[in-house]
Amino acid sequence: MQRIPKAGLLLIATSRFRELGKGLVQGDYESRKKAEAAQYVEELEKFSRVAFPGIIYTREDVDSAIQFFQAEKVDWIFALFLSWTEDFAWVRFLRDMAPVPVFFGCKTRDTISFTDTNEETDFVEFLSAGGLVGTLEASGSIKRFNRSMLVTSIGKVDELMTSARHFAQAAAVRSALRSTSFGLLASYNEVMWSTYVDPYNLFMKAGPELRFLSVASLTKEIDSIDTKLVHNVRSILEKQFQVLPDVDAEKFDASIRASLALESIARKTGVSMVVLNDVDPVLLTEVGLRPGFLPCPGTEDITVVPEGDIGGGLAVYILKQLSEKPVSFIEPFHIDLKQNCFAGGHAGPNDYTDPDGSVRIARDVRFAKTNYKYAGAPFAWYVIPSGLKTMLHVSECNGRFKMVCTLVEALPCEHFITSYSHGLFRPVSGTVQELFQKLIQIGVTQHYGIVNGDYTRELSYLAQLLDFDFEIL
Repeated sequence: MQRIPKAGLLLIATSRFRELGKGLVQGDYESRKKAEAAQYVEELEKFSRVAFPGIIYTREDVDSAIQFFQAEKVDWIFALFLSWTEDFAWVRFLRDMAPVPVFFGCKTRDTISFTDTNEETDFVEFLSAGGLVGTLEASGSIKRFNRSMLVTSIGKVDELMTSARHFAQAAAVRSALRSTSFGLLASYNEVMWSTYVDPYNLFMKAGPELRFLSVASLTKEIDSIDTKLVHNVRSILEKQFQVLPDVDAEKFDASIRASLALESIARKTGVSMVVLNDVDPVLLTEVGLRPGFLPCPGTEDITVVPEGDIGGGLAVYILKQLSEKPVSFIEPFHIDLKQNCFAGGHAGPNDYTDPDGSVRIARDVRFAKTNYKYAGAPFAWYVIPSGLKTMLHVSECNGRFKMVCTLVEALPCEHFITSYSHGLFRPVSGTVQELFQKLIQIGVTQHYGIVNGDYTRELSYLAQLLDFDFEIL
């Protein structure tokens, strides 16, 4: 799950003004800058752990700060000029700091706290408030160095912190992606070539290492699952959800056992996201079903998506890291022009743990008439709860990843599509037909992650940090 990001705080001032105002009741330049720095630390600590090396005055200070930030392994850096200052520290930072997300801010004020500069204290305040001068000076070097992952923002402190919070969350997801592994079990879906991605590109651009899991390892793990554990899980599911009367007890146990085994091999191989080709004939022949209760009751460390779509898995993983909420995997089924909405959902494993959703334990009717050993084995049949949702698509095109996101309103509905976790959705902006016209023009696939809440700002920042193409509809 999401960890609290670590922020490096880079505040730049000038030694030329450091001694100005010594002995003044209102404080000298340096004391005023220390008070301002303390405010930034306090504000940033509301959403980040702060690594602050002290105010930067000299070349030696910035060299030490760079070493400090790298030793602390910060996820991102909040940088700001506290007044006008020489730019030798800033250009050294731009040149020498290892690649890291940088949020460069400029503070504005509602009013100026002096009327003229005749008094020394007002003159010190005039110089102290000159952050705009420093920012403009710094902006030219930002353009010259053209560092990746550097964004700029101007506003009052609360406005800066709102933007910085979104940026910090995006930076934390970037760090999580670079330290996680996805597992593919056991192959891409060969009837959906548009969902294929380059595993090397996935590692290089997005971050996760891809590990290949086998059906043989899954079947071996299934055989090792304790029967008492299966019965305990079934008891939890039976107490929590309605079990439809045509559910076979043996097949219920088999679905639970396979779900437990899938999570178990993921943990053993160090995988936090399993991209399962749940319609693979080998899986269905050897296991006899597709696991139907993922995540298993009481767990949240392993996420599973169906149909061998790594881009879809990446979308779900990103939304889960940003939100710390259950994320559904959907594909749009059909448009209802009269209601200006579309039905969407997906068969196979899907996160069913949102307490506001509606869940029934039902047969997987799609495979009920097949010859597989556990044909029709049950699953958590889930209706996505109503409310504002962020819908995110990720895929690869010509060596570049693309993210496409939009806000939709999930509408109240009952279970109406058998064997598919599902919901009804209406675009927040425009008509449903306009939405899909834009998606088709962009060029996507049919798979999306969807989560409660608005995460479009964070996704916009994350796309910049990952160098993904980005569209918001």
